[in-house]
Amino acid sequence: MRGTDLHLRPAEAADLGFLRALYASTRSEEMLRTGWQQSAIDAFLTQQFEAQHRHYQEHYPDAEFSVVLLADQAIGRLYLFRGPSTYNLMDLSLLPPWRGQGIGSHLLSLLVQEADAAGRSTRLYVEPDNPARRLYERFGFIITCRHPVYLEMHRPAARRLSA
Repeated sequence: MRGTDLHLRPAEAADLGFLRALYASTRSEEMLRTGWQQSAIDAFLTQQFEAQHRHYQEHYPDAEFSVVLLADQAIGRLYLFRGPSTYNLMDLSLLPPWRGQGIGSHLLSLLVQEADAAGRSTRLYVEPDNPARRLYERFGFIITCRHPVYLEMHRPAARRLSA
């Protein structure tokens, strides 16, 4: 992957099918453990995606909802709300073939550099067993609250040296 091939563009209504499939891919292992028939899994994941999508749109109207592109191929999503003191990384997801190849690290690196330059901390929520948790920890995120099904993690803005 060349960094120049990787870019973001605003998500559009035409992306909903891709975003729904991406969401489903992030829950595939969890769904395998249910014992449900595929039709029930599909219906459940569609309902969950739509509820999440509505929640994000209603509660974060000023957030950036971006599709991650490698060249012209959609491979993920990055949802970010830039608050007055804190960046909220709402979601960073990649399709399975693109996970573990440094793309998430690259995107997260750009994000924390921007947050540091703005003097803002960064917050995210992650399930305790999500492999991305290790990535976040490598970038200096620390657990600040344990909720029943997810961890709240923060990364303070890096201090800049005064001239």
